[in-house]
Amino acid sequence: MAALDDLLTLQEHDTAADRLLHRRQTLPERAALAEAEAIRVKLEGELAETRERRDEVLREERKLDDEVRTLEDKAKAEETKMYSGTISSPKELQAMSADVAHLRKRARELEDEELAVLERREVHDAEVAKVEAAMAQVVADIELFSSALRASEEEIEAELKVEQDARSALVPGIPANVMSLYEQVRASNRGMGAARLVGGNCQACHLSLPATEVDRIRHMAPDAIARCEHCGAILVR
Repeated sequence: MAALDDLLTLQEHDTAADRLLHRRQTLPERAALAEAEAIRVKLEGELAETRERRDEVLREERKLDDEVRTLEDKAKAEETKMYSGTISSPKELQAMSADVAHLRKRARELEDEELAVLERREVHDAEVAKVEAAMAQVVADIELFSSALRASEEEIEAELKVEQDARSALVPGIPANVMSLYEQVRASNRGMGAARLVGGNCQACHLSLPATEVDRIRHMAPDAIARCEHCGAILVR
């Protein structure tokens, strides 16, 4: 029966299409892209954390800097008042001088604290720069893998279209009932809806049929549908 021979050819195209679909789903570029995306998400969290630690130290540094400036401004204001000639009391001038000395001493202490904080901030700056560099690399990797994945998918899609077009050309010549059964079996038999019977072996499941069953199938009418008793595939003899 020519229609059954066409069914075998159809099966070949369907099998090829299934392989292409599996290949598309398991492309190494897809796995590499997924891994890079996971790394990017992880780095985003690390970057947020390192920046927050750096910014916390930076706020501390700026606070100390503001305090130092305030103390210096107060000391300068006191000195200006001392040398303005408006204060004549030696005792008051002595007290003001002591205040200026205290303000300057406190400013130097805060400057030392600020220096220590600056050193801590530089460590955090280095950590942020390291994570940012890693992020830049993974972003570049994602772009590279995405481009490679698109190219591979386009290649597979072109091959898949060839198989699908060949399939579409065969379908009209196959009886509707045969086609319906084929699709039903294929859906439940790992994509194998039809196979050739070679000797006593079904080429779909590669199992041997009993001799009596093989003989029965051999004597069926040419247009009768024979099926494998193991996997259910339509057998073409």
